[in-house]
Amino acid sequence: MVASVEYRTDRDGATYLDGIADVKSAVRYLRANAKKYGIETQHVAVWGESAGGYLVAMVGVTSGGTAFDVGDNLDQSSTVQAVVDNFGPSDISQVASDFDAKAKAAYAAPNAVMRYVGQDVKTHANPLSYVTATAPAFLILHGNKDRLVPPSQTLILHNALLAVGASSTRYILDGADHGDLAFMGDDKSGLPWSAKETMGIMVEFLRRNLGADRAR
Repeated sequence: MVASVEYRTDRDGATYLDGIADVKSAVRYLRANAKKYGIETQHVAVWGESAGGYLVAMVGVTSGGTAFDVGDNLDQSSTVQAVVDNFGPSDISQVASDFDAKAKAAYAAPNAVMRYVGQDVKTHANPLSYVTATAPAFLILHGNKDRLVPPSQTLILHNALLAVGASSTRYILDGADHGDLAFMGDDKSGLPWSAKETMGIMVEFLRRNLGADRAR
């Protein structure tokens, strides 16, 4: 089963705390309704792109804890067994470190990203603060032509997971940008992300970590 999660953003006046809480709430809801939807509660993965990649990374590294669990179905666990993070930022305090002066200035100015993480950018909003050896398996993908989130952002997270003995696999897609940018007039940017090889990597990861019969 696949479920699409709607989470609050800066446009709703929300912060990263709300976004993480929303994803965790969705996981708990699905577990609470496992019989209704035919869910195997011990085999749950989260998958996100860009800001969604950041949120699923946070959900993954905080699995087993309850600090971000608020709302309904608190008798259910929000722990996940696998994470697919596509070009999500990690240490947002360094998100523009690889870019030119103009891009750095844009990130330094008041913007939605910085409003979302606020003063916690280097601490509680940073997935690196929560990385432990008990983290679920991570699959991380990034394009080497990404113009919005530099590949170094996922490399930081990948290296942090490996350093503590957690499972993380990272792929760089040659020529790929920040997902599907058709809304910016680039009608080819989405092709590497929907390619059979790319999707095959993700399906195989889920089969390996959730069970061959569950990655559907």
